[in-house]
This record gives sequence, structure tokens and C-alpha cells, in this order.
Amino acid sequence: MAATRFGRWTVHGDGGHLPPGEVVAPGERLSWPSTIGIGAQHVVAMFGATFLVPLLTGFPPATTLFFSAVGTLLFLVITGGRLPSYLGSSFALIAPITAATASYGMSSALGGVIAVGVLLAVVGAVVHVAGARWIDIVMPPVVTGTIVALIGFNLAPAAWGNVQQAPVTALVTVAAIVLITVAFRGILGRLSILLGVVTGYVVATLRGEVSYDAVADAAWFGLPEFTTPTFEPALLGLFLPVVLVLVAENVGHVKSVAAMTGQNLDDVTGRALFADGVATVLAGSGGGSGTTTYAENIGVMAATRVYSTAAYLVAGVTALVLSLSPKFGELINTIPAGVLGGAATVLYGMIGMLGVRIWVQNRVDFSDPVNLNTAAIALVMGIANYTWSVGSTSFAGIALGTVAAIGVYHLMRSVARWRGTSQEAATPASAPAGTELDPGALQHDR
Repeated sequence: MAATRFGRWTVHGDGGHLPPGEVVAPGERLSWPSTIGIGAQHVVAMFGATFLVPLLTGFPPATTLFFSAVGTLLFLVITGGRLPSYLGSSFALIAPITAATASYGMSSALGGVIAVGVLLAVVGAVVHVAGARWIDIVMPPVVTGTIVALIGFNLAPAAWGNVQQAPVTALVTVAAIVLITVAFRGILGRLSILLGVVTGYVVATLRGEVSYDAVADAAWFGLPEFTTPTFEPALLGLFLPVVLVLVAENVGHVKSVAAMTGQNLDDVTGRALFADGVATVLAGSGGGSGTTTYAENIGVMAATRVYSTAAYLVAGVTALVLSLSPKFGELINTIPAGVLGGAATVLYGMIGMLGVRIWVQNRVDFSDPVNLNTAAIALVMGIANYTWSVGSTSFAGIALGTVAAIGVYHLMRSVARWRGTSQEAATPASAPAGTELDPGALQHDR
């Protein structure tokens, strides 16, 4: 029986072996040596993506790692140790952070991150009290998938900008990621992004694209670089739509873990959203990227069948220790543009295709003109980066595309029902990963 209070885990079986068909529940653990090893795997799994966000946005990597670690530990406490998750850097915030930094500086981008966190925490509180059904109604699968897709595709120009600086290195990085994904089984295959970045980094070093001067000058131990946020109301239109993506990611995470463990975790959804919101506020308050629950770590859980929150406690503490080494942070900063461009080409495309995956696994019917127009209009607005300025406030592609996806869907659906021309009933949103359709889908897919 799983423990009900965070920090007190019961040992599963003999603590050393996991018989076929069994899983280690969130309130259980294996022996501490095994748990520490699995926790280390979670650090490796989140590492590449978590560091890629600050590298692409110009934020200090060590600071981002520090707040992801603190956020993860806080998440475990707020959810009572019932939901295993690592809170890594959110890719959904890359576009608004980049735009805000270019216009008003890094501190203003942090203010936008805080605004996202506050709104997400409010949504979490509402969900905890009122339930998550209203999210399903506002964001059916066609809307959720469209928003996720347009965010990924909106980032394409940023990837191209880095690729142009070192196309050969970028090509090697992409090729390495692709080949590693299909050439290796188990954990190596799941770490293709990280290993691809390492491969590209080696090539970049041989080509003279890496400088280690800052690494040599950095101290071994010390606090990360913290930055005070500022607030620009004009940037809210860039940031607040991202909340919809974070809601979808968190709800999907809860449903995915529930499907894999056989536990009903619906009552913890509000706490998960609230915890991620608080973690994002903390990150923005000191110079870190906003956080979200990480799909990379779901892959580790699916592979190991260990869903123990004790492993995430180990991961959080490990990440916290690493963040307190300025030399480690400067080493990460040496990753050159070509490598970042190659990795971003794959990752941004993956974000876009995750939106398509939501459509497919929730069986969205695009013969229905409501679904078709919802996706078509919003995607073009997001990919082309439509911009609308009202006074000092500017709304760009992600914000406008998000509003369009929600507005077009509900307007067309309402009129169709009024006129009796509706071709199909609206389908409520479920797990963005689609795992509710097939409880074993995520395990088979990964």
C-alpha cells in the first residue's frame, strides 16, 4: 500500500526486483541505491531540453536549472507526493521570452513569466475547487492540438537563425539525433536529443567553434546569477496565451501517469496546475525560465515502470547541487549556435507534431468544417506570426492564433447548433497524449 504522506514511502516488494507486470506506485520506492540510480536517469532525461531553453533565450543555464530543481521539490510537496513529475523548462515560453528580451530586455521577459505563473496558479485553484470539466469544454482536442502545433511552428525562424551561423555543425547535430533515435533501444534511444547535442558539440569543438575561456575563469561553487524582473503591460499579450499550453501539458501529464499506474489522479489536477504556477512565478522572480511537467521523464517511468516520487526527490536534489557550480553553468554556455540550431530544428518540429498527435489520438474529424477552419485559421496566424498592435500593447502570432483557435471553434460550433447544421457533437478534451483511449498507448509508443 502506497504511503499517503510525502516523504514516507513504503518499499515495493524486496526493494531490489520488480516482477513482470508490476509497477512501483508514486507512494512506494525501491531500495535507496536503486532509487538514486533511477533519480539520476531522470536528471539525464530532462537535462538536454531544460538547458536548451535558456541557451536559446539567453537566460543563464545554471539559474534555470536551480529554479527547475526548486520547482520540482515544491511540486512534490504541493501534490502530496502523489504525482511523479520533473518541472523542466517550458518550450512554450521560448517565443514570448525571445520577443520580449529583444524589445525590452531580459528583466521584462521575467515579468511576463511571472504573469504566466500567476494565471496558471489561479487556474489551478479554480480547478481544485470546481473540477477540470470546464477545461475540457473550453479546449477540446482540435483547439488544444492547434495551440500546441502553432507554438512549435512559430519558433521555426529562430531555429533557422542559429542554423545559418554554422550549417555543417547543425546538419551533423540533426543527423546524430535522427540516427541515435532509431539505432539504440532503451534509455539511449530516449536520450537522442542529449546525445545528438553532445555529438554536435564534439564536431563544433573540432571545427574551432567552441571557446572555454569563461569556463576556466568560473568558480567551482557559488550561487547562480539572479535577475530582478520588471513588468511591461504591453507584453502580456505575448505571454498569457501560453497558460493554455501549460494547462494542457499538466492535465495530460496527470492523465498519462494515471493510465500507467492504474490510479485515479483527477483530484490532484488542480494541485498540479497550482504547483507549476507557483514554480513558474519563483523562476521568473529570480531569472529562470518558466516550468512545465516533462514528457521526457514520463519516458523514463514507462521504461523502468517506477513511478516513485522518491526518485524525483533524488532528481530535484541532484539538479540543485549541479546548479550551484558556476563552472558547470559556463560549460553549458559554450554550446555553439550550430548545435543549438540543429537541436532546435528537431525539437520545434516535435512540438508542432505533438499538436498533430493530439488530433490523431483523440480522433479529431477534419471533415467537420468547424474543426477544419479552427485549425486552418489559427495555424496560419501562428506560423506567419500575425501581429496586431493596440497602443503600446502588441499581440503576436501565438497570442492571436490561440485566441483564434478558441474563438473560431466556439463561434462556429454555437452557430452550427443554432442553425441545425452541426455535423458532429463537440468532443471534450482529454489527455493531450491520448492515453485515455488506450491505457497502454504511451508505454507502447515509448
